Amino acid sequence: MKTKFSRLLMLLIAFVVHTSFAQEKTITGTVSAEGLPLPGVNILIKGTTSGTQTDFDGNYSIQASPGQILVFTYIGMTTMEMEVGEGNSINVSMTEDAQALDEVIIVGYGTQSKRKLTDNVAKLTSDDISEIPTPGLQNSLSGKAAGVQVTQTNGKVEGGINIRIRGVASIGAGAEPLYVLDGVPLINDNESSTDAPTNPLITLSSNEIESIDILKDASASAIYGSRGANGVVLITTKKGKQGKGTFALNMSHGISRPTNKREWLNADEYIELFTEAAINTYGQEEGTARAEGMFDDLSSGTDWRNREVSTDWQDLALQNGYVTDADLSLSGGNEKTNYFFSGAYHDTKGIIRGNEMERVTARVNLTHQLSDKFRTGANISFSRTEIDRIANDNAFVTPMQAIAQSPLSPAFLDNGDPNPSTLYSNFLLQDKHAFFNTVIRRVTGRAFGEYQFLPFLKFNSDFGYDLYYQTEDSYTGRLAPFQSTNGEAFVSSLGTESYVFSNYLTFTKNIADIHDIEVVAGMEYNNSNRRFESVTGIEFPSDDFQSISSAAEITGGGGERSRNTFLSYFARATYSLHDKYLFKASIRRDGSSRFGKDKQFGTFSSLSAGWILSEENFLAGFDALSFLKLRASWGQTGNANIGNYAWWSLYEAISYNQRPGISPIQAENPFLTWEKVEQYDIGLEYGFWNNRISGEIDYYVKDSDGLILENPLPMTSGRDFITRNVGLIQNKGVEFVLNTRNIVKDDFTWNTSINLSKNKNEVKELPDDGADIITGENIIREGKPLNAFYLIEYAGVDPDNGDALFYTNTTNPDGSLSKETTTNPNEANRIVTGQPFADWIGGLTNTILYKGIDFSFTFQGEWGASIYNAGGVYQSANGDYWDNQSRDQLRRWQQPGDITDVPQARLFGSNGVTQSTRYLQEADFIRLRNLTLGYTLPESAIEKIGLSKLRVYFTGFNVLTITGYDGYDPEARSDAGSTAAGRGIDFYSAPAASTYSIGFNINF
Repeated sequence: MKTKFSRLLMLLIAFVVHTSFAQEKTITGTVSAEGLPLPGVNILIKGTTSGTQTDFDGNYSIQASPGQILVFTYIGMTTMEMEVGEGNSINVSMTEDAQALDEVIIVGYGTQSKRKLTDNVAKLTSDDISEIPTPGLQNSLSGKAAGVQVTQTNGKVEGGINIRIRGVASIGAGAEPLYVLDGVPLINDNESSTDAPTNPLITLSSNEIESIDILKDASASAIYGSRGANGVVLITTKKGKQGKGTFALNMSHGISRPTNKREWLNADEYIELFTEAAINTYGQEEGTARAEGMFDDLSSGTDWRNREVSTDWQDLALQNGYVTDADLSLSGGNEKTNYFFSGAYHDTKGIIRGNEMERVTARVNLTHQLSDKFRTGANISFSRTEIDRIANDNAFVTPMQAIAQSPLSPAFLDNGDPNPSTLYSNFLLQDKHAFFNTVIRRVTGRAFGEYQFLPFLKFNSDFGYDLYYQTEDSYTGRLAPFQSTNGEAFVSSLGTESYVFSNYLTFTKNIADIHDIEVVAGMEYNNSNRRFESVTGIEFPSDDFQSISSAAEITGGGGERSRNTFLSYFARATYSLHDKYLFKASIRRDGSSRFGKDKQFGTFSSLSAGWILSEENFLAGFDALSFLKLRASWGQTGNANIGNYAWWSLYEAISYNQRPGISPIQAENPFLTWEKVEQYDIGLEYGFWNNRISGEIDYYVKDSDGLILENPLPMTSGRDFITRNVGLIQNKGVEFVLNTRNIVKDDFTWNTSINLSKNKNEVKELPDDGADIITGENIIREGKPLNAFYLIEYAGVDPDNGDALFYTNTTNPDGSLSKETTTNPNEANRIVTGQPFADWIGGLTNTILYKGIDFSFTFQGEWGASIYNAGGVYQSANGDYWDNQSRDQLRRWQQPGDITDVPQARLFGSNGVTQSTRYLQEADFIRLRNLTLGYTLPESAIEKIGLSKLRVYFTGFNVLTITGYDGYDPEARSDAGSTAAGRGIDFYSAPAASTYSIGFNINF
């Protein structure tokens, strides 16, 4: 009987267990907030310890039974409870907790809630960067993030972009941040074969970008170790979301014009000034004869006396351009698979004659939940960018140097051909008989797998790839300037590919609703290979044959291969206690082939902490206070932006009497290692009145030690230089961010965001006992800003005789500088005056939504920088040579007693035209960077035609500039040479483009 009872009991237990398991099923879904997926949401079955988390795309999967309650919790969001019913899918839209500041921040190898973040990270969404009509993605960041300065070298469509995060941290190594696209470090090397740099990231299209997170302090960027010294820019592309498929189409077209044009002398003014200049030098009779003889030559047979010609060369060099953008995307998903497909077309006709760009891009992003534990996916994109380029700013054939031509010279002959008999070579001949074309093809991709071993432990394996393939083709015909052969062609081919393999574990655990712990640990391997080849040929049958195969003689060729590798181990741990005491630590061990065999590995670490004071009881009585967090961080990062073989003993191939040989060029330095940046940051985040007012205040100190410089060696060494770690630079500053929700109503909202930052740059130590490093008009000196201007000081004009005066600046016995004046610039000493980098940068953005109308604008400003117009000795030289002059030279000194800053006009008189502070000006400006006005039609008006959204808009870029700078543009810098832009030099540099577009957005 007992045995039967036992058997019956076992059968009953088995039935109950079976029934229980039979009821349990897989529940899947997506958790979002304001339409965006929320990664890292904790999901628990109420009353149990069983749970999971949402993945990067906000998806989750959990085993539960009907009737059980799923509890969704996320810092900064209101906790939600959902009962399991008959269905297998539960989607949740979480709402913001009015008592918390929060948004999802992308950090290295994961995400984090901003509320619990102990780092300084600036986040921009697709709304911040979309619909801005500019070829370069980086331009759309201007004025949007505190401490982040974005400057395009000049107005060329492909012009190089300089981004500085908290100042310039290097002298000899690169100063650009590390760009990471969906976890893949991007190739960001300027590969232009001319002096003029190109923007390597011009291949990216803003339509595919979901968000950009800028890691500013060392605690945030230390997880990237040896490449995080200049900050890290994390770019995340769009992904599909669970739900009905959505088709989106965006199109716009706009016109562009130069932001500024300068005033130059017309024919009347030119004749007046240069006749006077010649008479002042040679006397009335001879001077008049010399001037008229030159006018005869310049006018090319036209009647200059009757002003038959008054050519506006500026209008020939600059033109109105256009910008066309079109993109479409298809996205959606279900509980298993999410997808995003996009394609985009961009076409720009630049504001400089002969400068154009066309780009096509395509992207596919897929994720798939293979099982409850295993998720996989892939991202891949392709772009093709074709650029019609012009010469660099220091070339006579560049359009901008046409302003030096005399207005007496006709631009074209009677038959329509460009006039070859001008003062300088006519750029129109280059425009007609030559071309320089660059095509960049780029493929980026990432494949990944994620396995959830346990609810609190997952493993990620990622493989990323970036291919940058560039071809250059140029042909200079026999009628082009400076061409002494029957045509010359140049072709080059460059391919750089980089692949990165990452594996890491993520441990996430909440203990007793008090302790939150996350640990990420893994390794990464990065390999990059570069190959370059070029060929030059001359003597072509005619200009109809322009390929290199038609050259009768190959006169030059070159090629090189190089590679570098990184091997890294990293770990990061975050811990929060009671959701108000926050701690973080990270470490990365990097090995790189770029550094000496004895210094190939370096360790970079960081520590940070935060305290959410608003959660403390002693502040409970402050009803106006919504959020208050104090945070502090310390960290070390490195700079590896140098050549692949800087530490090697290098030789170059040479030939002598057609015999091959080798010659040493670089000395070996096995101890060469990373530049190390150590940074301290303390910050305060605040929110008042349910976060109607919020913001941040930060103070930082950033020391760059072991700067990498090429030190010249004596000729007796047999080598030109050795690369060494020497010197120290310090950047320190403050940042302010203020966000206000001025009006919050159902049909009317108005938000304002203001950022302002100050940075002080100072050179602390230099090699060779602090010896100055002087390059042209710039100096690197201890105790001064990097690349400060070093010039003799202009003292104005002697009112008695029109002589230009300079301060001697000799040292007095008491150590002060003498302000005696001299007319001889060789008797004047140079002084440090002005700097190329701004002290203050800021931005102001307003966004207004009223019913279906949206209106936004961003002002950007910079203050404290100087700009040196190196072309001023030709352009504004009071008639020293025959170059056309800026119109301000008409206020030259003419008679005793005249008070003016322009010396007497003297042809070939060198009266005040030496390089001096006469051509140094403040570069302060405020610019209305972008403005957008749009209208979205009501759903009731468009649903009948199958649309879910129809919006039309107008947008402007570089709409207005307020500045005291007399040149073309306070942001423009010379692109002639690799360092000119960083030295604050303006030399015939084109202004930026001002663009106005209209467009529409359609969603199905």
